[in-house]
Amino acid sequence: MARGQQKVQSQQKNAKKAAEKKKGQAADQKTAAKAALIHTCPVCRTQMPDPKTFKQHFESKHPKSPMPPELVDVQA
Repeated sequence: MARGQQKVQSQQKNAKKAAEKKKGQAADQKTAAKAALIHTCPVCRTQMPDPKTFKQHFESKHPKSPMPPELVDVQA
């Protein structure tokens, strides 16, 4: 059974490579998602990806608060 040992070594090597690849992808996705959240609500500190979502959030969650100047001209 000369091939048996090679098979086990190959499986271990491939499992290690797959785990490293999967670990690297998760970190990249998390950093990319975090970088996309550029607008922060001044009232509740929630982060949003674009001004349209930010305005919708502000209108629904903080109707009594004055609208921030950067959202006045945004079309919702």
